[in-house]
Amino acid sequence: MPTLATNKRARFDYEILDSLEVGIVLTGQEVKAAKTGQAKLQGAFVHIRNDEAWLKNASITRYKHSGASEDYDPTQSRKLLMHKREIKKWLKKMEGERLTIVPISLYTKAGKIKLEIGIGRGKREFEKRDTIKKRDLDREVRTRKYVSR
Repeated sequence: MPTLATNKRARFDYEILDSLEVGIVLTGQEVKAAKTGQAKLQGAFVHIRNDEAWLKNASITRYKHSGASEDYDPTQSRKLLMHKREIKKWLKKMEGERLTIVPISLYTKAGKIKLEIGIGRGKREFEKRDTIKKRDLDREVRTRKYVSR
């Protein structure tokens, strides 16, 4: 299950409460470009409209060996493959608690490209500072253990 792209800011900017694996509709050249590492999830989000989930602002650049296609938009909206009951469940969660859906990682599984999405609450500035502080302390403890051996 090789990871093709990750959204490193997702877990830093949001407290992820629940996650889900979904399929994504891609064209052939987008699949090839994603498998060669030309996909980026930074700044992307999931929008639900008319009982359909869409991935917005994810960038998959044009595959360099594909034919000339001037009308290709790398940040176009891409449909996510979710069951209606999952969409309704996540919509209900979002409305009640002011949550958002963010993509976490893009990976392959059994020859298919899957997207892990998470529903999360945005962190405040002081929570982000606490996260940085904890990460630095953990790093310092790990280096002390390694040096003392």
